[in-house]
Amino acid sequence: MVPDNVKLYLENLIEQNQKNGIKPKLLLHSCCAPCSSYVMEYLMEHFDITVFYYNPNIYPLEEFQMRSEEQKRFTDLFSKGKIKVVDMPYEDNLFYATVKGLEQEKEGGARCEACFRLRFEKTAQYAKEYKFDYFTTTLSISPHKNSATLNRIGDEVAQEYGIPYLFSDFKKNGGYLRSCQISKEFEIYRQDYCGCIFSKLESEKRKKEKNI
Repeated sequence: MVPDNVKLYLENLIEQNQKNGIKPKLLLHSCCAPCSSYVMEYLMEHFDITVFYYNPNIYPLEEFQMRSEEQKRFTDLFSKGKIKVVDMPYEDNLFYATVKGLEQEKEGGARCEACFRLRFEKTAQYAKEYKFDYFTTTLSISPHKNSATLNRIGDEVAQEYGIPYLFSDFKKNGGYLRSCQISKEFEIYRQDYCGCIFSKLESEKRKKEKNI
């Protein structure tokens, strides 16, 4: 069940683990290097993190590859080689099959929820297979993502696969601002759209309207 206060939940969990001398294994789904920056900074002292790059929604292939390489470059540099990245294949056909019929949905609606669930399920499957203690995502760092929706889907997937989801809202307490600062410091490539072709088209539409 999603806690009423995810910030307090995470703080209490970290405090309890510290008291018990526990550093749980966490599989951290990452959508991109900028979003992972603050999340890794905040969690790496308290969790044994592995970054999981699985984003079949990214369009085009060249963008997927660029984000993947930047994720690996930044993670290795930032963690001084302590955090590894699991780089999953590009399964764009699976993404399009998952969102079929939802192409006209607005950003943040049912199409995005289907995409979140697809990525969470793959993360949970991997986490269970390789005996992680938790899985979570960097997605809640974005001011454009609804953390309540992410936590609800994470909880549903956690119950389905039998592995705990680490509830979060990483944008809180200056998290998003800090991610921007780290991105500048490490000169991380930062994209101007969420990732899929639909978000790219919406981004281009907003730019055109702004210039009219």
